[in-house]
Amino acid sequence: QVQLVESGGGSVQPGGSLRLSCAVSGYIYTSGSVAWFRQAPGKEREGVAAISTNGGATYYAASVQGRFTISQNSAKDTVVLQMNSLKPEDTAMYFCAQSSLDSAGLARSGYFLWGQGTQVTVSS
Repeated sequence: QVQLVESGGGSVQPGGSLRLSCAVSGYIYTSGSVAWFRQAPGKEREGVAAISTNGGATYYAASVQGRFTISQNSAKDTVVLQMNSLKPEDTAMYFCAQSSLDSAGLARSGYFLWGQGTQVTVSS
């Protein structure tokens, strides 16, 4: 059974950093994409960053461009989201998701497997 398990969330002050990890277990996809989405209370789930498993192309939401970096390890079983210069508006539940499409990008409809999420809170 394929699973995605997120870790690394927590509370941080504005301007701080957090590193989220998404561990893929059960099957290693040699193609497709992995992405991070987030959902704040009362808001729709939105794509934050995505990476193509085969080739490493990356996609970022405009709101996080230049502050967040998505990467994957050589074994392709872990995807990391490094978040710097965090702002209060980054507060949300962050979810990892898997797509079978190489160019799924940040479109939620392209993702079929989701983790349980990890909470990120940015507050002074």
